[in-house]
Amino acid sequence: MSVDLEFVSEHAGRPAAALTRRDVARALLAVPSGQALVSLPDLRREMGAAGNPLSVPFWNSAKAALTGIESGAATVGDVQRWLEATGTEPILITRGHFVWPDEGERGPAASELYDMLVTHLEEHVARGDIDPDRLALGDHEARRVYEEVQDRWLRTTLPDGRVPGAVVDEELNEGLFAAWDEEEAFALSELNRVLADLPEPELPAAELEAAARRLRALLAEPGYPASVLRACAGFDDGVLPESDAELWLMVAAGIASPVADLEEEDEDDHRFWDLESELSPEDSALAALCTIHHADWLAAVVELARRGPGVLASPERIARFVAESEDIDIDMDEPEDLEMTESLFAAVTPLWERLGIVDERAVLTQLGWWGLPKALERAWSAR
Repeated sequence: MSVDLEFVSEHAGRPAAALTRRDVARALLAVPSGQALVSLPDLRREMGAAGNPLSVPFWNSAKAALTGIESGAATVGDVQRWLEATGTEPILITRGHFVWPDEGERGPAASELYDMLVTHLEEHVARGDIDPDRLALGDHEARRVYEEVQDRWLRTTLPDGRVPGAVVDEELNEGLFAAWDEEEAFALSELNRVLADLPEPELPAAELEAAARRLRALLAEPGYPASVLRACAGFDDGVLPESDAELWLMVAAGIASPVADLEEEDEDDHRFWDLESELSPEDSALAALCTIHHADWLAAVVELARRGPGVLASPERIARFVAESEDIDIDMDEPEDLEMTESLFAAVTPLWERLGIVDERAVLTQLGWWGLPKALERAWSAR
């Protein structure tokens, strides 16, 4: 395939005279980098002959970018930065913390608004507000202007009443929630299928009463772990269920599927965006709980239910349960995968100990054997 002017025009859907730097860059990235490099001089001559020569800084940046890709020195970020330096490619992550979904994950609204932003940027380039040549040369002030134009557009109400950034976020969240609900429903059906073949443990009433008494006292305390358990169960108002079983199950279910976030002292708290800041124990624990997949919970709890009281339920053992599970299909061939699962469940077992699910040696108790499957079923059912 030759990257000639005809190819670029067809790829962009525009005549040669209307092609932008972004159009050419995206066409060059659509073919192997070596092939694009070889085609670059001829394409440049064709563009000049068509009355649309673009500029020396652009062609130099194209050669540098493609050379970096071909040699393996360029990172994904380098390529994205070069594409954005064309002046009309939307920035994937803006200074205002807006994130565009990947191209294959954009819904109808995001796709429409993305194209509208491209058109908006082209208008700014035509007026001279955005200077692609300065962007290609790495000019910081030009980049600042370029970013501000996009942030401002994302926050501005369109004539049809939509605010672009809010619409894209809402559509993305709807898609994520739908996928999450589907995954959760499947995990619940698998849990019920497996549990149907296992004996029903008897309720250890004395253990439950003692655990609930300790839990009520703990939830009244400040800081970790009480703050995390309150968030998990959604006890923001401080009102606790009167029933010991209800209280215990709500908290145990919340560990598998947290109901709320931690209370923030500052509404404009963006500590999660500061990659150099250190998270508090509360933030770290809740982040880990929210990261564990349904399949991992399913594998861990099902295996504990099968083995019963007395089985070791340490993070290391749970990671092994997940890796070796016959109930789920997870590829954990790499040591890093096992270590990641272990690190996530390291946030779980201390909370389980507070509920009496495991003892101080991380061994499953009678109460944990009785309650864990019920808590997981509750977590994945409508509350």
